[in-house]
Amino acid sequence: MEFICYSKCTTCQKAKKWLDDNGIKYDERPIKEKNPTVKELKAWHKLSGLPLKKFFNTSGLLYKDLGLKDKLPEMSESDQYKLLASDGMLVKRPLLVGKDFVLVGFKEAEWQEKLK
Repeated sequence: MEFICYSKCTTCQKAKKWLDDNGIKYDERPIKEKNPTVKELKAWHKLSGLPLKKFFNTSGLLYKDLGLKDKLPEMSESDQYKLLASDGMLVKRPLLVGKDFVLVGFKEAEWQEKLK
């Protein structure tokens, strides 16, 4: 599994601790240094079954600075993928990518159900 996170994010820190405490093996990937590609995002989006909007870090400064709350509904899916791929800080984190699933954000009960 790939654990995509931002080291300064407290939610990511909690998720990492949870993975470690539960003995779950993963490869860590820093989202700021290795932001997801459009191809990866498309695959993860499809696998997650979630609306694309759920992949945006809506509480992030960059999201707010760019005024994306108002712009996203007008953007094509293709443009949203390109935007997400342009800066890892726009992407909701942590992301946990397995062979047949993608978890977006850390909700302990959801992770427990998927990984136990």
